Amino acid sequence: MSDSLGSEALVAARFTVSADASPGLLSRILQPFAKRDLVPDLVRATREGDAIRAEVALHAMPLGMVHLVAGNLGQIIGVRRVEAMEGRVVRLAA
Repeated sequence: MSDSLGSEALVAARFTVSADASPGLLSRILQPFAKRDLVPDLVRATREGDAIRAEVALHAMPLGMVHLVAGNLGQIIGVRRVEAMEGRVVRLAA
């Protein structure tokens, strides 16, 4: 985190994770958000054969955290692919 956190841009973000289906996968996907005090606005998961496709979206999260969360998601055992999409700047953090 930087000293200019107060003026950091908040962006809409959506993460899509494809991973091997396993019982603890969904909680492991949510952990990078929880440890940063981020509450997702949307969580959706679908089983596709031996895989799970999970989508997590936030209407506003600090721009600097997007790549950190994506990196954490990619380190989860069984994850095959992570896509992170940043949307428009919502506002500057107060």
